[in-house]
Amino acid sequence: MRRILRNRIIFIAYFIVSTGSIIWLVSTCGPGCTTEHVGGDSMADYYKHELERTRANVRQTEKKIRTITQTLNKQYAKAADAVNEILGIESPQIPTIYAITPTYTRPVQKAELVRLTQTFLHVSNFHWIVVEDSERKTQLVSRFLTNSGLPYTHLNVKTTDEYKLKENEASWRKPRGVDQRNIGVDWILENVPQAEEGVVYFADDDNTYSLQIFDEMRTTQKVSVWPVGLVGGLRFERPLLNDAGKVSSWYTVWEPNRPFAMDMAGFAVSLKLFRQQPHARFDITSRRGYVESSLLVQLGIRKEDLEPLAEKCSKVLVWHTRTEKPKWKQEDKLITLGKPSDPRIEV
Repeated sequence: MRRILRNRIIFIAYFIVSTGSIIWLVSTCGPGCTTEHVGGDSMADYYKHELERTRANVRQTEKKIRTITQTLNKQYAKAADAVNEILGIESPQIPTIYAITPTYTRPVQKAELVRLTQTFLHVSNFHWIVVEDSERKTQLVSRFLTNSGLPYTHLNVKTTDEYKLKENEASWRKPRGVDQRNIGVDWILENVPQAEEGVVYFADDDNTYSLQIFDEMRTTQKVSVWPVGLVGGLRFERPLLNDAGKVSSWYTVWEPNRPFAMDMAGFAVSLKLFRQQPHARFDITSRRGYVESSLLVQLGIRKEDLEPLAEKCSKVLVWHTRTEKPKWKQEDKLITLGKPSDPRIEV
């Protein structure tokens, strides 16, 4: 439905511009277009008048195009980019979103990455930094990113054994993705030009994202925040605001007195702030649930500095969905019978 609406807007834009051009051509090619209706002495005045009229029409047409483009830029950035490219109009610069996604080898890894890609492809000015928790980059992720159609950077760093989750160990026992997020921040600070504006977002691969959250986070001046659904054993967790519209506390059950009682998916940081505090990183030695706070405290942020988004933190635009671990009971049976599924088929 969104794509259909977007296409209709583009069609309307072209219709308005094309119709205006046709009307202008007809109006300029009336009887006065032929010299037989114009005296020789007045020919110079005639062409001067027509030149001024043409310039006025061109300015009016350009104004219409700018109005249409601005509307598209506001509502549908991708559609506006297409119109701008066809019309040769330079698109207004918007901050780039640098999304850092830690990932690791598991049966659902590719499925998770495919889901994220289908969302990220609709986000303008977006750069995906995928960091594998491994000693080397895997062929699966390398091939996937090459074919993703997204601007990306592929990195890898292995979590030390001391902080690596063991098989069947509860996910909350140790922080995950810490080293991977940190090396992603390292890459951004080392490779993104100083003059470029940007927003850093930690987009885990087991979440689901609304496109709206990416549009909103581009306004981030320091740190922006919003609710996250299906997390903390609740329908949602969210920042709570006081009468002045500032964050005063959090709606959560587990340790609500943490400095920043938020999920990783519930905030974004401006690149400018990272440049001002270039040594700020997540602390892998943090207590359970304090990894997010470890970064934000180092960034020098206070609760009142946080910028509430998603209609004053009243709307859920991110969900911690998690993909169910597949049960391969039948696959295991086939393996014991010497009839495993074709290992050449990548899942």
